[in-house]
Amino acid sequence: MTIHVARAQDRTHGLGYAARSGVRPLHRAWSLHPATRGDPLTNLGKSAGWLSPSVVGVLCGAGAALCWAGGLVAARHGIAIGLWPLDVTLHRQLWAGLFFLPLVWPGGPADIADVGLGRGTLLTIFGGVGLVLVSYSGFLLVPLGHGGVIQPSCAALGGLLLATLVVKEKLIATRAAGAAAIVLGLLVIGYEALSTFGAGGLVGDLCFAAAGFMFAIFGMLLKLWRITPIRAVAVTSVLSLVIVPIQAVFFGFDRLIAVGLYENVIQAIVQGVFSGAAATFLFTRAVVLLGAARAAVFPALVPPFTLLTGFLVLGVIPTAMQLVGMTIVLIGFRLTQKS
Repeated sequence: MTIHVARAQDRTHGLGYAARSGVRPLHRAWSLHPATRGDPLTNLGKSAGWLSPSVVGVLCGAGAALCWAGGLVAARHGIAIGLWPLDVTLHRQLWAGLFFLPLVWPGGPADIADVGLGRGTLLTIFGGVGLVLVSYSGFLLVPLGHGGVIQPSCAALGGLLLATLVVKEKLIATRAAGAAAIVLGLLVIGYEALSTFGAGGLVGDLCFAAAGFMFAIFGMLLKLWRITPIRAVAVTSVLSLVIVPIQAVFFGFDRLIAVGLYENVIQAIVQGVFSGAAATFLFTRAVVLLGAARAAVFPALVPPFTLLTGFLVLGVIPTAMQLVGMTIVLIGFRLTQKS
């Protein structure tokens, strides 16, 4: 959810790069380059004649933020009814992995060999099953509002930090002020965790912070290795299928069976479809139609969307401290977008 991944898409996804680097180019249907010919995905904004590309882009960006928020809300609900983070992670990775499995075989449009097993493994740790497990473990210790604000905030903060240290982008004063505001907002929420839930609450917040920074590293790796987000989702989803035999052998499926079919279907749809592949697809569509700079604002919608969805669906009422912390964080988000 950081802007630094998105910015790379406008510069690096042409077929020319693949030809120069010796990497077999990705199938046209997976390209994010707006000049790709004959690609129905790229031309989505044009095909919807009754909607302008800008409107479609805004809808896609907002939809991506809603999907990310929905994943957090569904995870919190799943853990509240007795599932473990590993159970919810299974739904997040299993269905997407099975869907993308035919595409990553040799000769497929997302051939793992083109990415490399080593790189694919690192991407899976920082952007696949590893990230999801760390994130959802936080809900064992703190409520929904903490995860909905801390994780996307730390993703933005980590992306800004990595862009400065790794890519050597100049850190202008407004972005530095935005980073400071995000830190201040996180401290407000962290204080609530410590004062309300004790040391365990602080550990829960650190889980979400770690997940956010993991996502920032994931985004930076995509930029450095010039891998499209949707391709990365395909590869990480398939490699994350390793969780299935691990759970079957060591942990079992008793909790999943105990919660019943309805709850499993909810998790499968929200986690397996919307929170993963659908969110990535919608966000990359927003980048294509609006440009990276304008699309970068949409991850800032995740905190308010998470709190709103949690209130409407689960009846979770955010505390005053959570609202204050979120407001400060949103101000920081806005400042970090200044150029």
